[in-house]
Formats: sequence, structure tokens, C-alpha cells
Amino acid sequence: MTILSFTLILLGGAFLAGLLGSLTGLGGGVVIIPLLTLVFHVDIRYAIGAALVASIATSSGSASAYVKEGITNIRLGMFLEIATTTGAVVGALIAVYMPTNVVAIIFGLVLIFSSVMSFRKKMEFPADQGDSKAAEQLRLNGSYPSAGGVVNYKVHHVPGGYFMMTFAGVMSGLLGIGSGALKVMAMDNIMRIPFKVSTTTSNFMIGVTAAASAVVYLQRGYISPGLCMPVVLGVLAGAFAGSRLLTRANVKWLRIVFSVVIGFLALQMIYNGITGKL
Repeated sequence: MTILSFTLILLGGAFLAGLLGSLTGLGGGVVIIPLLTLVFHVDIRYAIGAALVASIATSSGSASAYVKEGITNIRLGMFLEIATTTGAVVGALIAVYMPTNVVAIIFGLVLIFSSVMSFRKKMEFPADQGDSKAAEQLRLNGSYPSAGGVVNYKVHHVPGGYFMMTFAGVMSGLLGIGSGALKVMAMDNIMRIPFKVSTTTSNFMIGVTAAASAVVYLQRGYISPGLCMPVVLGVLAGAFAGSRLLTRANVKWLRIVFSVVIGFLALQMIYNGITGKL
């Protein structure tokens, strides 16, 4: 295979990954890494490096719109970034020294968990329920605009959410994906933040978390420009197209189809990891 044909195929695969990731909310990394490792037989560390660079680009582009609309809780996001960034650096350091087949097995298990979590019923709590001294002291409570006016909400269980975010950061640095399922669990279920705020704040955080992990991979030589360029361009184009199709697409069926594909890829990653093919 020539370099040109490899680049064009990878560009098309990255576009599809960005499109599906945007439509389902699971992110493009869950497709990019299996595509590179299973189809092109790229070392999983180089695949993770390319996925991290793509995450930085997509998060930077989409997060700015939510910040401008006033939905993202910037203060909460920066506070939780301390946890995710610390975890991401630890995860990236672990990944550099961990055997690639073990990373593949963990990646497959996290893919299955993320796929299952995408079907869970979104839990909405009363916006002004209870109070948290830690949230008051750190001024994490906030508000966001809605059709019915400004909605005020309070943040709960700050230590528990901080711990879960640290774990999400470790998984992000280790596997090169956004760990959106863990972040949503932390902000929705533990900290009881409105779903619209948690998703936009998580998107705001992903780029910073990925950047912290990417530094470690860059120092170790696992960021390849030849891989990163078509992946970033393809994922960005796919994410943009997905945002346009989202209003007309049947998201429920998309989630079902995508989750079946992700489940198959996850089993392939686990199998190849166990048999030592990765």
C-alpha cells in the first residue's frame, strides 16, 4: 500500500469515526484506535497518540460554542481539570510501560462499558436541591440559559466527583479516549449537575485532559505526524457533518447500530490482546 492510498483510507475512516462519534456522543477515539490497530496493524501507542491529538482539535472547536452560549460551567471545569489532568499524566506514564496487549484488553472492556452507559436513562435532579459547603466555598454553583429563563443549580458531593474525575483522567491517558461515560457518571450521578451542563463542561475538559496525556506520548516519540494529520482532518470534518445531521437523524437507532459495532470491535481488541496479537 502506498503512502497516498494509506492516507486517503485513513482520512475516510477518520471522517466516519468523527461522524459516528458526533451523532452518538461516544467520541471518535473509540473507532480510530481499533481502526488503526486492527485494520492497519499500527502499534496501539501510536494509535492512542493520534486519537489524543484529534481529541484536542475536536474539543477546542466544539467547546467554544458552548462557552459562548453560557452553558459550560468554566469554574467547575477548571477545578475538575486538576483531577483529570493529574490522572491523565499518570495514565499516560502507565501506558508507556504497560504491555500493549494489556492496554488492548483494558481498552476493549472500557469500550463495552461506554457502549452500555450510552443507553442508560439520563437522570435529572431538581436544580436547587440541597446544598454543599465545598461547592459554596469553591463557588462551583452556577446557572445556564434555557427557553424558560435562567436556571440556577447547585453542585453536590464535590470530593466524590473529584475522585471519579481522577479515575476518568487515568483511563483517558491510558487509552487515549475521552472517558465520557466516567465523566458523565461523575457529574450527573454523583455531583447531580443538570445534564446539559455536564455534557458541555465535559466537552470543555476533554481537550485539556488530552493535551496533558499527549505531552507524555510526544516525549516518548509516539506522536506520528503522518498518522495525526489525516486523523485530525477526518475527525473534524466528520464531527462537523454529524452536528448538522444530528437534528434530522434517528439517534436511538444510531446508538443501537454504533453500539453493536463498538461491541464487536471491543471483543476483537480483547481477543487480540489475550492472544498477544497486539
